[in-house]
Amino acid sequence: MPDGLLFLNGHVYTMDGSLPRAQAVAVRGNRILAVGADDELRGLTSHGQWQVVDLHGRTVLPAFSDCHLHLQHYASKASGVPLREEFTMEQTLSSLASYMKQAKPGLWVRGWGWSDNTWGENEVPSRQLLDEIAPEHPVVLTKKDGHVIWVNSLALREAGVSRDTPEPQGGVLERDQATGEPTGILKEEALSLVSDVVPAPDPQARQEALQAAIADAQRLGLTGVHDCDGSASLSDYQEMLARGELGLRVFIMIPSNNLDEAIKLGLRSGFGDEHLRLGNVKIFSDGSLGSQTGEMLEPYAGQGENRGVAAITQEDLEDAVLRAGAAGLACSVHAIGDKANRRVLDAFEKQRRSGRGRSLRHRVEHAQLLAAPDLPRFRELDVIASMQPIHATQDIYIADKYWGERTKLAYAWRALLDTGARLAFGSDAPVESMDPLAGIHAAVTRQRVNGEPEGGWRPEQRLSVGEAVHAYTLGAAYACSSEGERGSISPGKLADLVVLSKDIFEIRPEGILETRVMATVFDGDIVYREEDL
Repeated sequence: MPDGLLFLNGHVYTMDGSLPRAQAVAVRGNRILAVGADDELRGLTSHGQWQVVDLHGRTVLPAFSDCHLHLQHYASKASGVPLREEFTMEQTLSSLASYMKQAKPGLWVRGWGWSDNTWGENEVPSRQLLDEIAPEHPVVLTKKDGHVIWVNSLALREAGVSRDTPEPQGGVLERDQATGEPTGILKEEALSLVSDVVPAPDPQARQEALQAAIADAQRLGLTGVHDCDGSASLSDYQEMLARGELGLRVFIMIPSNNLDEAIKLGLRSGFGDEHLRLGNVKIFSDGSLGSQTGEMLEPYAGQGENRGVAAITQEDLEDAVLRAGAAGLACSVHAIGDKANRRVLDAFEKQRRSGRGRSLRHRVEHAQLLAAPDLPRFRELDVIASMQPIHATQDIYIADKYWGERTKLAYAWRALLDTGARLAFGSDAPVESMDPLAGIHAAVTRQRVNGEPEGGWRPEQRLSVGEAVHAYTLGAAYACSSEGERGSISPGKLADLVVLSKDIFEIRPEGILETRVMATVFDGDIVYREEDL
């Protein structure tokens, strides 16, 4: 085994203000030993055995972290019905029909990724459409945003859902207006009526799928994730860590329905080690833009009086945040619409005023649409805006359609940053691509892959490359209270690095999408490397 790993002849962007640029990085064990010029560090090789990597002028950054994803859902998506957002209704049903040819009798059939936002006015998803294709299999197809499921009649029967089933608080069980029977569409908190009875894969299958997902993450330059998937994933991560197979640093959220148990056990945000830590309590305050269930101050354009769905009452939200804070648990609250964001900030303000847990690093997850008076409250309340840049470029057309001029403060990274707010970026995979470079491109250009719209959508909200990278590195580390260990290339910090094929700070922004990850270093080991490095 070599005594160390030495990278030479690179363009190193450290994200460390004491030495912003360097040429070389020396790693010993799982820590960064030294950062500096080639001539300064080359002498290390005269003592012991070193593995030397000539970067040939390539760019090195701190490895990326994804501050909001669902890794188990990403992993399991690969084994379900292949669905895509751009599919028409016909293509969606055709994909299901093809999948059914190899489906084992009686087993549940699952899929993720359909969207009806561009379907025709008369193309309405219903249980009957799925019944025609899969009459003998319970089917659950999750919409791209994860806030709606489309199920067939057998799935409803297996779950005991009928016309007599009451609608849960914060959820929508869509019904036929003539008969009162469920249509097969369930939204928000109503999802659990069916999803809770879907058999979970066995641990071995889950962990094998997670291993493949972790390899995908490493190929994208990721060494850290903030996972929103919950208790089953926590169990899997612990087993994988014990076997030495957890190739990411995981900050795992605690589902709000486990809050009481977490408090009784005395758990606190940050408990764990450099590989696996307990994160914040994950709470939902509203729905999504794609399903028009994000909670709004004013109605969605063209939707009558629809102002979305409050997934939790203000009283229950404030109670959860206060109890969590008093117990040393920070909260990460999902908020899409401007009203939901205001309600969440109100709850955080009440918790801050309580005088307990003032140092907790609360987060608003998504923060997609804000009202102007709420912009400075993130800084004033020291609340992190945990956002996903690629949502902005993917949502351009439906945001304009349903929010109109309100989009001036949609995905308002620049406006938030200018008030002094802290940003932490992620992907919300599998809702969107897990690729951090795609997220950086979106943050810098506010354009889709095809260059639309020209000049960028609401371009006044764009960020610089450095600001976007910060949100995927130091900003991400701060969001999980790990900035002393990660997020910059600094002596003594954990040796997590990414090598890029191009200097994204110097090339034209559109070139970011053409940039490849050449190598990923995790815990001092090269866990991914392209042949030509």
